[in-house]
Amino acid sequence: MSHTTVAAYAAPAPKAPLERTTITRRELGEHDILIDIKYAGICHSDIHSARGEWGEGGHFPLVPGHEIAGVVSAVGSSVTRHAVGDRVGVGCFVDSCRHCENCAAGLEQYCTGEGGLVGTYGATGRDGEPTQGGYSTHLVVDEHYALRIPEGLALDEAAPLLCAGITLYSPLARWQAGPGKKVAVVGLGGLGHMGVKIAHAMGAEVTVLSQSLRKKDDGLRLGADHYHATSDPATFEALAGTFDLIVNTVSADLDLNAYLGLLKTDGTLVQLGAPEQPLPIAPFALITQRRSFAGSMIGGIAETQEMLDFCAAHGLGADIEVIRADQINEAYERVLASDVRYRFVIDTATI
Repeated sequence: MSHTTVAAYAAPAPKAPLERTTITRRELGEHDILIDIKYAGICHSDIHSARGEWGEGGHFPLVPGHEIAGVVSAVGSSVTRHAVGDRVGVGCFVDSCRHCENCAAGLEQYCTGEGGLVGTYGATGRDGEPTQGGYSTHLVVDEHYALRIPEGLALDEAAPLLCAGITLYSPLARWQAGPGKKVAVVGLGGLGHMGVKIAHAMGAEVTVLSQSLRKKDDGLRLGADHYHATSDPATFEALAGTFDLIVNTVSADLDLNAYLGLLKTDGTLVQLGAPEQPLPIAPFALITQRRSFAGSMIGGIAETQEMLDFCAAHGLGADIEVIRADQINEAYERVLASDVRYRFVIDTATI
């Protein structure tokens, strides 16, 4: 099989600064499309992966990036879903087994079949080669795993929807955020700001629970009805038993029992962030009001397309700061310092 060489930014080793390099992309198979990447979002999980913080192993050099927006520039001989010139996106995975119960149900993100889910980067593809992500100029991907980006969405603002957008849309849809529902979003970062926009557009009454009131004006502008500081103990007294649904976007070690206390009877707290340490939960925090503690991870291909169409219909792009590729390392430090409103997006023309 022949390969094409493309420019990219990669972490040469865990914790090493990212640097410009070249990588190979596979030759176009009959069901593959070639994407000219225009923009790639920077997700917090890119930083965890580039720094080797999610366990040992991983393929280095590593090209992160799973919030990818671009234009189709070539298609394989049997491609039917996309055509040259189409605006497309790729999210957190580029393949799955396609045969297990979850894949058959459109829940590819929970693939349980042989080989399992193939991540956009840091995984091993079906060809046995390491997958490399969107901090690059081009990507070859099976047509089934590329999404159509509707005309109403700018490509730079659409890129973060492929991870941050679907990570929030999926639980908000699954637990039926909508009119008459009180929803709280914990954390107003890259994920949280999309949660506020989407929950508001779904018609829910939205509250932001953030460490401080520093971003209160932003939260209200994005669609929140209420904004409370979790550093103030009075918040947990005032809001006890208030919410139908809480989505926790932060990866910090929070006192989950305090947050469970904010749920109504039959309310659900959905964990989206992935802290490094286990989070202790007191059984009575669940038992006494039949509350649920749940988890959720991105969405399947059909639901991700549904999310993109929903965001286009409601004019919801991510709030972004576009950067050059040579600013990636600086952007990583700024993400860790919460100094971004609310997603960095790399202009891949600068690679």
